[in-house]
Amino acid sequence: MSHAELLAHLTAVIESRKPAAGGDPDTSYVARLLAKGPDAFLKKIGEEATEVVMAAKDADHGGPRHKVVSEMADLWFHGMVALAHYGFSAADVVAELARREGLSGLEEKALRKARQRDIDDASREGAGT
Repeated sequence: MSHAELLAHLTAVIESRKPAAGGDPDTSYVARLLAKGPDAFLKKIGEEATEVVMAAKDADHGGPRHKVVSEMADLWFHGMVALAHYGFSAADVVAELARREGLSGLEEKALRKARQRDIDDASREGAGT
């Protein structure tokens, strides 16, 4: 299975676990997270991000390097649950990464700031300020 196929498969499984799709919180971890709402899966994302940091710090000091990958897999998975909740998928993230490819990080950050300024300006103009 290719990387893209695996991400598509995981996306489909997560979608099938949504309560609206019949996911059962009593038998599915994903359905339980989604049924509890954003606070549940966002908390898990925070926990998993911390575990990635801890695994990386440990690896820098002789700890098992494979834990970085293991913890990152947990973080990505919970991120995919959040994406599904908000109507997105891993493919949307890949498309965004592809869009950014070729831009330096500094250029991309400057573009995001300029776009946000435009949005803020339009909001203020629409509010009559």
